[in-house]
Amino acid sequence: MRIHVVDPPAYTPPYDRALSAALARAGADVTLCSGPFSYGAVAAPDGYHVNECFGGMLRGRPGSKLRSASRLAAEVPEMLRYRRISRQADVVHFQWLPLPQVGASLLPTDRPLVLTAHDVIPREPRPGQIAGLRRAYARADAVVVHSEDGSERLQRELGVAADRCHVIPHGAFTHLAELEERAPLPPELAAVEGPVVLCFGLMRPYKGLDVAIEAWRGIDGAELWIVGMPRMDTAALKASAPSNVRFVERFIEDREIAAFFERADLALLPYREIDHSGVCFTALAFGTPMLLSDVGGFPEIAAAGAAELVPSGDAAALRGALQRLLADASARERLASGAASAARDLYDWDRAAALHLELYSKLIGGAAR
Repeated sequence: MRIHVVDPPAYTPPYDRALSAALARAGADVTLCSGPFSYGAVAAPDGYHVNECFGGMLRGRPGSKLRSASRLAAEVPEMLRYRRISRQADVVHFQWLPLPQVGASLLPTDRPLVLTAHDVIPREPRPGQIAGLRRAYARADAVVVHSEDGSERLQRELGVAADRCHVIPHGAFTHLAELEERAPLPPELAAVEGPVVLCFGLMRPYKGLDVAIEAWRGIDGAELWIVGMPRMDTAALKASAPSNVRFVERFIEDREIAAFFERADLALLPYREIDHSGVCFTALAFGTPMLLSDVGGFPEIAAAGAAELVPSGDAAALRGALQRLLADASARERLASGAASAARDLYDWDRAAALHLELYSKLIGGAAR
């Protein structure tokens, strides 16, 4: 079976490459069709092919107006070119559409098409983006989503028929824990001796960092590390943060990740909304106990014994949970054990690949094309 895993803007290289490798291990002929990743190195292909057939027309630095303009200009010619390339595949599986308001009408139509709804609803939608996603989902033969909550939202908010929604769990990023090349913590962080709570990943408004900082007031004898590349103005956050909060505002390469998660006593994801988070599946891979807000697919992680939940946006409840878990090493150990078990049993990439291949086979068998 020839599978194209397609991520034109290279939004999620760790996910794309872990899925492609697992599909290849299961015997599929896999090509990852993507663009260049702008922020750092990516994992080398492991049993699959890579075709960087997108992104050749991009100009300017990530986030700049020139980059946005060049992406808009490239959308039609690159999607049309990919339609020709897609004839080499038996199944085309898009992970992201950077401009669905344009790209939805340019998706391949002559072979089974799968879309993954990583973000069920865009959190900061641009004009026409949600309408474009509705059109894209309507054209797809199947839509993959990572949680039951996400499936319900697809049906309720975007009108996707229940029989086209397929819940396939996200895999834990265990390859990060297996990397031979590892970088140590920066010296100023390595010198920290007390407990550490880690907020990791792109800094964006929906992630509730302001709630985390408010909850941290009055917590002594520990540090809160907020680590990742800002996609928002963080000046107000830093001005309001207590002295035992540290910010590391840059992209963290794969070889650096282990040092942060292995040092953390607790990973904190106080999100206001989410379907699922790559940060969560990174914490699972390292067996890092988690404290999550009760949104999206996070309750499913807690049900697996890998995390505790707090009400989203409730700083007082979050403070209480932080104080309790920081004082209770045995509770953190139980969550760590649950995280390791969940990564091994529930969120295994080979299991996810088998479910994808089962879906692809059904689509190929039922395709009247």
